[in-house]
Amino acid sequence: MPPLTSLQLRRQLYHYFLSTPPPVSQFTQHSLLNPTRLPKFSFFSPSLSASFSSQTLNSNNDPDPIAQSISTELIRNTDADSLSIPQRLNLHLSHITSSITPSLVEQTLNLSPDAGRTVLGFHQWLVSDAGFKHTDETISFFIDYFGRRKDFQSTHELLRDGKDVIGFKSLESIVDRHVRAGRAAKIVAFFDRMKRDYGLKRDRESLTLIVKALCENGYASYAERMVKNLANEIFPNERICDLLITGWCVDGKLEEAKRLAGEMYRGGFELGTMSFNSMLDCVCKLCREKDPFKLHSEAEKVLIEMDTRGVPRNVETFNVLINNLCKLRKTQDGLNLFHRMHEWGCAPDETTFLILIKSLYQAARIGEGDEMIDRMKSAGYGEKLDKKAYYSFLKILCGIERVEHAMGVFEMMKTDGCNPGIKTYDLLIGKWCARNRLDKGNALYNEALSNGVEITPKAHKVEEKYLKKAEGVKKEKKRETLPEKMARKRRRLKKIRLSFVKKPKKRMR
Repeated sequence: MPPLTSLQLRRQLYHYFLSTPPPVSQFTQHSLLNPTRLPKFSFFSPSLSASFSSQTLNSNNDPDPIAQSISTELIRNTDADSLSIPQRLNLHLSHITSSITPSLVEQTLNLSPDAGRTVLGFHQWLVSDAGFKHTDETISFFIDYFGRRKDFQSTHELLRDGKDVIGFKSLESIVDRHVRAGRAAKIVAFFDRMKRDYGLKRDRESLTLIVKALCENGYASYAERMVKNLANEIFPNERICDLLITGWCVDGKLEEAKRLAGEMYRGGFELGTMSFNSMLDCVCKLCREKDPFKLHSEAEKVLIEMDTRGVPRNVETFNVLINNLCKLRKTQDGLNLFHRMHEWGCAPDETTFLILIKSLYQAARIGEGDEMIDRMKSAGYGEKLDKKAYYSFLKILCGIERVEHAMGVFEMMKTDGCNPGIKTYDLLIGKWCARNRLDKGNALYNEALSNGVEITPKAHKVEEKYLKKAEGVKKEKKRETLPEKMARKRRRLKKIRLSFVKKPKKRMR
């Protein structure tokens, strides 16, 4: 048979991809162990007897076939292949170049975490052969990918090639990845040369972005030094000042924050509510660590300073106080503050309600916690009760052994339209199995499978107090030997002698 030409080979590969069925997720239904078969040990494993016909995944969760094909080519071992990545992609996937979109590029990168620097070949193929026009957003996808791998040399090559399209979105990704990798000094140096090397703007907006990232990740000293060195070129505004004070408070260095606040007041700046809220939170955290009894007095000093400076309190101020009080298990003090918020013209937001609900459940004030959920819905924040919020409630209730009430909150969760996930079902099934209520665990397991939630059967430990003692088995009384009997009598006589109060020796005759 004569060798195939490049065009024939390409057509055969094209028909192969079209004929290949989409990936199907096969899973097996497993029933938990029958309660009557509970062993005498503390552990039990689920039975794997019943099987289940395979079902397909939800179409919304299926990866795009084109993204899957590109990802397969990127991950494949290229040691035995003489073709480069762009050549191989052009050979196998030239028929899909018109279907490439930014979302497809992002999904391909997410599916290829182990591709490494072959992604640079994918980038070259998009530009040269696929005719794809990069935007600031698509370049940021590649920057995030290499940032996750801490491959900043590839990021440099990418920025150099995409100098004409990169903008603020790419800058956000660069700053975020460098700072999270602990490269604070590198990002400060990057700001000095980013206009010359990459064509990015050096203005107050980009400076604010870098200062915010540094301060939020504990590099306030780098941020302050950077702002002071650039003061003649870019004069800081009140937003940057607030960020710097917040950065020192994130580091837990209250004295540095107060020193910087004094410098700003002498420089003619007026600190906003954000700065005082950060200092208030820092004061409360330090008091919780060192002396919780001083929290009220130290927090009052910050609030008085706010009133003296004419800085109004906002809902974030009350959230800081309520959160720190609840962490000290002073739930009632937090509730009293919650009821007084209207005196300062503030209304609670979703954060306030979530903090109080968790604290009430933690304090086993179950009815009040349910009332606070209803109050949150009445205030218009019902949409904020998402899957994550309900899971945190269930975790607290299971932690304080209120599993029956947790099932009520679980039903409320489903009524509100939140579909439970794997973690929620695992939590409840594990808790019921620990109580030796395998009927409840089986019901939840079957419900999860019927809802399309794939749960892996696990071995759960039954708590000793819930293990049923074997009926009809009486403990035989062991017959003592003569030495054991005499030793027992000696111990008993010694206890009797020691039980009497002895008189002082000088009075004894």
